[in-house]
Amino acid sequence: MPLDFSAAESAIEEAIEAGHLPGAVLLVGRGDAILHRAAYGNRRAAPVPEAMTVDTVFDLASLTKVVATATSVVKLVEDGRVRLDAPVQEYLPEFGTNGKEAITVEHLLLHRGGLIPDNSLSDYADGPAQAWERICALEPRAEPGTSFTYTDVGFIVLAALVKAVDGRALDAFAREELFEPLGMGDTTFRPGPELAARCAPTERREGRWMQGEVHDPRAFALGGVAGHAGLFSTADDLARYCQAILAGGELGGARVLTRSTVDEMTRPRWLPDRTGGRGLGFDFDTRYSSARGSFPRGTTFGHTGFTGTSFWLDPRTGSYVVLLSSRVHPDGSGNVIELRRAVASAVASALRPRHAPGPVRTGCDVLADEDAARFAGATAGLITNVTGQTREGRSTIDVLARSEHVQLAKIFSPEHGYFAALEGDVDHATDPATGLPVYSLYGDTRKPTAEMLAGIDTLVFDIQDVGTRFYTYMTTLGYAMEAAAEHGVRVVVLDRPNPITGVLTGGPSTDPERLSFIAYKPIPIVHGMTIGELALLFNAEYGGIGCELEVVQIDGWKRAMWLDETGVPWVNPSPNMRNPTQALLYPAIGLLEGANLSVGRGTDQPFEVLGAPWIDGPALADALNAARLPGLAFTSIAFTPDASKFEGERCGGVYVRVTGRDAVRPVTAGLTIAWHLGQLFGDAFEIAAVDTRMISRSTWEALVTSEDPSGLAATWSTSLADFERLRARHLLYD
Repeated sequence: MPLDFSAAESAIEEAIEAGHLPGAVLLVGRGDAILHRAAYGNRRAAPVPEAMTVDTVFDLASLTKVVATATSVVKLVEDGRVRLDAPVQEYLPEFGTNGKEAITVEHLLLHRGGLIPDNSLSDYADGPAQAWERICALEPRAEPGTSFTYTDVGFIVLAALVKAVDGRALDAFAREELFEPLGMGDTTFRPGPELAARCAPTERREGRWMQGEVHDPRAFALGGVAGHAGLFSTADDLARYCQAILAGGELGGARVLTRSTVDEMTRPRWLPDRTGGRGLGFDFDTRYSSARGSFPRGTTFGHTGFTGTSFWLDPRTGSYVVLLSSRVHPDGSGNVIELRRAVASAVASALRPRHAPGPVRTGCDVLADEDAARFAGATAGLITNVTGQTREGRSTIDVLARSEHVQLAKIFSPEHGYFAALEGDVDHATDPATGLPVYSLYGDTRKPTAEMLAGIDTLVFDIQDVGTRFYTYMTTLGYAMEAAAEHGVRVVVLDRPNPITGVLTGGPSTDPERLSFIAYKPIPIVHGMTIGELALLFNAEYGGIGCELEVVQIDGWKRAMWLDETGVPWVNPSPNMRNPTQALLYPAIGLLEGANLSVGRGTDQPFEVLGAPWIDGPALADALNAARLPGLAFTSIAFTPDASKFEGERCGGVYVRVTGRDAVRPVTAGLTIAWHLGQLFGDAFEIAAVDTRMISRSTWEALVTSEDPSGLAATWSTSLADFERLRARHLLYD
């Protein structure tokens, strides 16, 4: 069935009609297939209108930063001529003055060098040589590496670095090393007369239309070639660039980057306060990310340009969207921020698999829609954290506190506290909005006491789980159900989707005699159930709890859905669980956390990186890639955690990239990683500690004695089949 991009087209046409831009070109692709390519409106509005064409050449503005500059720099890194962690002054000695000595190449690629966004235009009035001297004289306004400030200055410096290291200016290097091999024949700085005739004009400069002449005044003052702006291209050429990035650096037999380099370039680095996520040139999640629309946060990336250009890429589906316009034509008053968002969202929706006829509504949404009428006359306690909220962001606390049908009397919080931000024991508190007590279930007690339950007849549970047995919220639920049964309190679970689907199961079941707070019942590591289904299982099986239980079901959810297919927003359920990709990797990488490894806590990518000071990253990456684990690829990295294990120590290791999430078998992957760590590094790796989370003697013995990890899954086949028979009795959704 053909995909429907009519919503994106309507958004463009409405924006043109409203005068936000004169015209545009939209191109959508997946893999090497172009799914949609069309031109809208005019490329020239004045003095005589001229219709837009799909081969129109656009001033890309800041797309230059990633397509030309960042890609050229990482090419030099790949060739061993530049190091990401090297101070820029190592390549440009004159730059290392006035507090800029510690600024690294990576800082500039991430906009974390502490530089100002733009220096004064007057600094460019006396020519490029004087402009460079004035840039080198600048002082940083923040300590390098501590904050994100989007800056043109940093990319002007990176262009100078390319020339200093290679000898070729940025335009020549990018043309010869990138654009020509990829067949991007219409991509260039300073277009010649033939290309200029196809260019969309921007504004007027000194009485002439800028057509084929860079719009950015600093790039113009630098002769039309700069690291932050100056590149011109077409939608088709940018599609070729997107295809090459999504294919791991290769297109049509021409390889311009290795896959590991592309993996490193497209790996998001998050600031500790989560205010910005960037790759090496690419934007993941900042205030400039309007072009992302409703594409998944944290796993998709792209960039925007001041003149009205943008692209966004989704590596999971191999798809991309290119939207090019000259919104500054004719008078600089156009605006495409909301259009980018609308187009990207419409494209993402068109590409999204259709599992359900309408949006998914969680148990909390269902409760809010009915104003909690099912609790008529009840006095309730609520176990929740910040994940307990409706699609619109209204907290479950507010839903119950404002309902005329129920009296909310007490609140309970699990591990990490209500805001899911704490480590270690959590104290009791008071909810500032309602003034109600908030009793900690991760402090002096992990089970509600008789005193805590006094005066309530209903205990509501609304917390997002992540589908892994050793994630503790299911144990909090189980303990609460036990306490409720003891004291005659009804339990109501507001159900939520399992973010890694309700079909994925795997791993050994816990040894029954070794149950604990990270192993509440003898179930496998990946259980494939929602929190509501788990409640039904706990209530009836393994001896049964037997409390009065109701599950408010999810409306519209299908078991095969991943969270980003539901429309339910991701809210961090714990400090180091920051996106659905990490939830998928958690049963693999979190499984190893008991050993002497950093699993990325204290970095911006927990559970996506793995390392230790004793690990040889390239050797481990080679071994794991050779193992051909389905849906995963591994890139050698080095990182220094600022908390948790190996705090302040440089670790070698790997970045784990999900290449096909439906194929991933996380427990098998985690144990295969453990096996290779043991084979490569011997006694340096505390392999025995893997069992602290696996909690299965039979699988652990197989792990340490096997000559080949491929047979490890056989050790849990019987227990998994037994569990799935129990599980089938309590599934609520197709």
